[in-house]
Amino acid sequence: MTFEAPDSSVPGVEPGSILDGRVPEGDPRTAWERRRLSYKLVNPNNRRKFRVIVVGTGLAGAGAAAALGELGYDVHAFTYHDAPRRAHSVAAQGGINAARARKVDNDSVDRFVVDTVKGGDFRGREADAYRLGEESVRVIDHMNAIGAPFAREYGGQLATRSFGGVQVSRTYYTRGQTGQQLQIASAQALLRQVDAGTVTLRTRHEMLDLIIDDGRVQGVVMRNLLTGEITAHTAHAVILATGGYGNVFYFSTLAKNSNASAAWRAVQRGALLASPSFIQFHPTALPVSSKWQSKTILMSESLRNDGRIWVPKNPDDTRAPGDIPEDERDYYLERKYPAFGNLTPRDVASRNAHEQIRAGRGVGPLKNSVYLDFRDAIARIGKKKIAERYGNLFEMYTHATGEDPYTEPMRIAPGAHFTMGGLWSDYDQMTSLPGLFVGGEAGWGYHGANRLGANSLLSACVDGWFTLPYSVPNYLAPLLGSQRLPDDAPAVTEALDRTRDRVDRLMSVQGEHGPTYFHRLLGDILYEGCGVERTRETLTTAIEKIRALRERFWTELRVLGDDDRLNQELEKAGRVADYLELAELMCVDALDREESCGAHFRAEHQQDGEAVRDDERWAFVSAWGVPGDGRHVRHAEPLTFDAVPLTRRNYK
Repeated sequence: MTFEAPDSSVPGVEPGSILDGRVPEGDPRTAWERRRLSYKLVNPNNRRKFRVIVVGTGLAGAGAAAALGELGYDVHAFTYHDAPRRAHSVAAQGGINAARARKVDNDSVDRFVVDTVKGGDFRGREADAYRLGEESVRVIDHMNAIGAPFAREYGGQLATRSFGGVQVSRTYYTRGQTGQQLQIASAQALLRQVDAGTVTLRTRHEMLDLIIDDGRVQGVVMRNLLTGEITAHTAHAVILATGGYGNVFYFSTLAKNSNASAAWRAVQRGALLASPSFIQFHPTALPVSSKWQSKTILMSESLRNDGRIWVPKNPDDTRAPGDIPEDERDYYLERKYPAFGNLTPRDVASRNAHEQIRAGRGVGPLKNSVYLDFRDAIARIGKKKIAERYGNLFEMYTHATGEDPYTEPMRIAPGAHFTMGGLWSDYDQMTSLPGLFVGGEAGWGYHGANRLGANSLLSACVDGWFTLPYSVPNYLAPLLGSQRLPDDAPAVTEALDRTRDRVDRLMSVQGEHGPTYFHRLLGDILYEGCGVERTRETLTTAIEKIRALRERFWTELRVLGDDDRLNQELEKAGRVADYLELAELMCVDALDREESCGAHFRAEHQQDGEAVRDDERWAFVSAWGVPGDGRHVRHAEPLTFDAVPLTRRNYK
């Protein structure tokens, strides 16, 4: 059957090609095993002849750099942090999934895949989900071996707990600091290779461009954030593991330095961006309490294991939560989704919280949140047990709000969090630009339209430790004997000049507003127009506002300081310039996709408040090209589901 993508009703959108994800034909359960067997190998004595650049030192980047370094490749790793362990992977608190099936609760790799594919609302690759489940077993053993202090049962076995979107216990954790402990272990493994001389690490460097020659990516342009020096670095292959772009919303759970610039520069050089509008709003973020707040704070989804979510039934109820009797509380997730209750997937939980808040039943001073209440859990198992499970999270909440969650409910609200969209890549993690690979949240493949909790740390570890160390050598093997691109090659000079010209342009506007001013305005536009719920009207309005704001940016921006030294305003300005272009594409993608799926909730496509997919027309991944002349070209990769039949999600 010939696949044909539907025409777009969005002005400026043009049809592109049908993409081949290069997924091995046949049973998706054995696809990864068969692909690994087909990969070309590189003789250990030849590995040192190949240089690989890794940008980013989070779980995906640190894992890939450490693994490739230990294999013997000449690895150069870059991070804009002052140390690799400070990468944003530390912020994922609740746990990491694995289909090890050590509990007698009927878990398995197949059940993991069903949960992941269904959780993503059938908008991710089925074969990728199988690789994720298969390698998850090795990930836990590996991270445990290199020092991650996983929680243990009384008898010494690794402990697990449940997370949203599943009915089994497959989430391994280190109290409420799982990402931090995994990142520390991975950073130590990376630094071990630095000490061994196989990895060269450069901190406080930010990627500003790619070097492309002979049709393939052969290096990067970096700016030293301390001195302002712009330098070129060539290699046989480049891996981008630079995280997601959730900070485009300004108020997000991401660290303030997390950004989209490396991935967006790849798009500007011809890479494709898949599903940019698939943004996850975390249901347990802390609500915004002041317009002067710089970001939101993430509270781990693991809290939903024991906390109960509710709002007052009466929209005008101003009583303290402890004064509201049980029969006047609406535990709306338990009421609407009795099978999963408070452990519904994140998109469902966020959409329902958004619905309650918009209906006037929000709580708190700004009535922009819902309650997450531990009263019943404390009465059932005691304060000590709750403190063992979530103590550091409770402390963090108290520090942020001044309130004690042991005695009064937490207040939570949906906050921009994780990007399921990212650079499109084939099954080997290579983008549409030969020689450019992607890992972690910068990619797209596993999560579809909604990521299940505790699958982010897993996907980053699988990419870094157990996918890229196989697929990158397969790409390098035929290049044996080819020399690295010379530092004075025309393509290098062109990339350097292009980067310097862009810095000069940012510095020379000399308007009246700093970059943060424009970022705040952009965030307001996106939350209203392309947030938890979208409509044709809100998206059309958002596109118009973004274009107008981008024009203002390039005439009213003012960057204080100089470009030949530490200048964080210059860093912000470059990132906001990229956000303003990315934001338009996000809205175009959301407007183009005439269906609801996962976190992409178009109000025009729903039934009783639930997302309604259109599998007949939209069972494909939109991968966007941006020629640079105002057009948006939508390429499409068809999605097929052989092991997990297409079905409407049901968590009731």
